[in-house]
Amino acid sequence: MAAVPAFARYEVDVRRPNAARIHDFYLGGAHNYAPDRAFAKQAVRIDPELPARTRAQRTFLRHAVRHCWAAGVRQFLDLGSGIPTCGATHQTLPDARVVYVDSDAVTVAFSRGLLRGEPRACAIEADLRRPDQVLRHPGVLSHLDLREPYAVLMVDVLRYVDDTTGPGRVVRRYRHALPAGGFLVVSHPTPVEQLMEGLEIEAPAVVPGAYAGIGRKGSI
Repeated sequence: MAAVPAFARYEVDVRRPNAARIHDFYLGGAHNYAPDRAFAKQAVRIDPELPARTRAQRTFLRHAVRHCWAAGVRQFLDLGSGIPTCGATHQTLPDARVVYVDSDAVTVAFSRGLLRGEPRACAIEADLRRPDQVLRHPGVLSHLDLREPYAVLMVDVLRYVDDTTGPGRVVRRYRHALPAGGFLVVSHPTPVEQLMEGLEIEAPAVVPGAYAGIGRKGSI
């Protein structure tokens, strides 16, 4: 097993597989351990395309945040972010302000350790299915100015939102909260047009095994 980072020794259990570290393994990252790799390899036996799809989603994220940056957006709310490595938002845009949001305490503890020394980026523990709690979180409010344009990133996460909660309902709240000039970035196994209702669709992208969209909120 790889050495456990000092910051993680008392906060993170590396003896059990963790979804974010498995994701990191598929991306070719170094922040995963033997139990993660063993689980990941078993999953690939069932679905051989998993690593390729994971990398394609990351490629889309990088494309999307660069597009938003080119349009003048300097702030990013990355929902269901996992571990911020292998071309994560703050690595793609070093001058951006980024808040990573994940509901898994282990993932957030690991992420906070990795983000030490990164004053423009932080990780918070919050549930993306509760938009009001996320948008009012002290970590969000201290890092982002929600009155100014920002981008909400929901890349490969909505499939974890059950039908009872409703992906459309969750996305709608984030979409309505965006100021003019803000962006919504979404990828999902089903078409995303309804999720982008009321936004100007920009920069079409192809993601194998998913639908993807980048939408901008116009002037009100």
